[in-house]
Amino acid sequence: MTLVKNPMNVLYWITMAGLLFWFAYSKGWILANFESIDAKQAIYLLENDDNVTLLDVRTIDEYKSGHLRDATLIPVDALSQNLSMLKQDKDKKIIVYCRTGSRSVTASRILEKNGFTPLNVKGGIIQLIGAGATLVK
Repeated sequence: MTLVKNPMNVLYWITMAGLLFWFAYSKGWILANFESIDAKQAIYLLENDDNVTLLDVRTIDEYKSGHLRDATLIPVDALSQNLSMLKQDKDKKIIVYCRTGSRSVTASRILEKNGFTPLNVKGGIIQLIGAGATLVK
């Protein structure tokens, strides 16, 4: 018996695919509404747009080893509990970066769900440095 010849199998797999999609969507794993930008776009916005805030979501030790000037540090693990630190930035775009771009995706989802407008930096600080960003300690 093959999958196509038995309609119940087809119905089962369609149902399972729908459930998997719903679960992934409800967890925020797919269909994110926030925008991802590359390092050059991030640097351009930081230099030319007064309506942006810079958020570093790495660890404290990573931040101390070097960060972008004017970056606010809120580690991704503490972001949900510290959103009030960004309340004055609710109307601004928030450029979010981490080391490689994965933690900033998580942070961007948290920000988006709480009414902020995040811009996730693809490739994180590694790409920012490669694009010419200067670090401060």
